[in-house]
This record gives sequence, structure tokens and C-alpha cells, in this order.
Amino acid sequence: MGTQSAFTRVAKKASVFTGQPACFMLALGTVAVWGLTGPLFGFSDTWQLVINTGTTIITFLMVFLIQNTQNRDTEAMQIKLDELIRVSRNANNALLDLEELEERELDALRERYEEMARRAREVKQARTR
Repeated sequence: MGTQSAFTRVAKKASVFTGQPACFMLALGTVAVWGLTGPLFGFSDTWQLVINTGTTIITFLMVFLIQNTQNRDTEAMQIKLDELIRVSRNANNALLDLEELEERELDALRERYEEMARRAREVKQARTR
């Protein structure tokens, strides 16, 4: 496991910071200051452009930050699940890389497992009667 890239380090720190109440309060404070300065600037087009441009840029950057964080989290979770499948004695190791299958293949597997679950419920209900 190598060292983290500069982007990964920055993305992690940014995602931790932006998920904190303090960051929300900072954003709320910024919007409040902007709103309170409206009369000072006569609610001009430039005044409106400042908030529109700022929020657009932040939103644009946050999309990539969130996607990077989500991809990393999903990949880590997938590896952990793969390891649990791998070490389970009765596990079907063919399920280790399901994320690589086509949609139709995933649908077929899901239907197979739903059928297994339905049969297991029927057996359980028959035993409790």
C-alpha cells in the first residue's frame, strides 16, 4: 500500500471539512453576509452575480470531490466484501467480482437469489405451522 497522492490527501481533508457543522455554518454565514450587503449594493446585477458565480464554482468542484470520495468508499467496501466471501467456507467465490458483470447477468443472479430467499421463507413458514 503506497503513499497517497496529493489529490487523495486534499480530497479526504476537503470531504471531512465540508461534512462538518462548522463548514455549514461558514456557508450559511457567507450567504447571510451576502444577503445583508444587498441594500448596500442596491441589489445590483453584480451583487447577484457574486453569489451565483461563487455557488456555481463551489458546486462544480464539490461534484468531483463527492464522486471521488464515493468511488473510494465503494471500492474499499467492495474489497472488504470480496475478502469476506473469499474466507467463507461455503461461499460462492464466483461472486467476488460481481461489479464487473453486465446488467443482464446481475439481474439473473439477483433473480436466482430472490428465488432462494423465497424458498427459504416458505420452508420457515412450513416449519412454524
